[in-house]
Amino acid sequence: MNLTQKTIGVIGGVSWESTVLYYKLINQVVRERLGGLNSAKILLYSLNYDPIVELERQGRWDAVGHELSRVATTLEDGGADFVILCCNTLHKMASSIEETISVPFLHIADAAGKVLESKNIRKVGLLGTRFTMEDGFYSSRLESKFGLEVVVPNEDSRKRLDRIIYEELCQGKTVLESKEALIGMVSDLNKEGAQAVLLGCTELGMLVCQDEVDVPIYDTALLHAREAADRSVG
Repeated sequence: MNLTQKTIGVIGGVSWESTVLYYKLINQVVRERLGGLNSAKILLYSLNYDPIVELERQGRWDAVGHELSRVATTLEDGGADFVILCCNTLHKMASSIEETISVPFLHIADAAGKVLESKNIRKVGLLGTRFTMEDGFYSSRLESKFGLEVVVPNEDSRKRLDRIIYEELCQGKTVLESKEALIGMVSDLNKEGAQAVLLGCTELGMLVCQDEVDVPIYDTALLHAREAADRSVG
């Protein structure tokens, strides 16, 4: 019996497809670490993503931050020892969460940065929504905390990838043509000098895996989930 196991507060539903993956991965890691019938102690608050996306499109990020902070506080009040957010894009408002709760918030970019740093990667490609690729909140954190140089696809590819994420992956759809487009983006980033590519959207792992590309890819959802599980069991 592990009496010191910590409770993970999970902000999910953004989208629920990736939240399912988080739940499974966290529990798998805990079982690997502790064995037997052990599983993770999780408090999950699953948001309705559609209103959140609408706020994003309207540029009402303060409202998004307010909602995320409210949910994080609810998880803390419910007994969460730390909080994670299962969405790269919404980390744009991570500071709102951090300023609201007194328990730790595990930032998804930090989980990725630590692994890239350990692999001696200095230049990395970043794939995600247009907010993640263009707004600077993600790349600036990787650059300032881990000394990484971050490159993103060209504008046409960024638009296409954004559509693939919101209109296909977040709705549970995987399309062969989109897979091929994503693989092409990974290749293009490698040609620009990226030693590895971050799947900086928690749904992108639904579309591509390592054996389909020549350059190392790191799925931020996998890295984030593993860090949460490791912290939970110590």
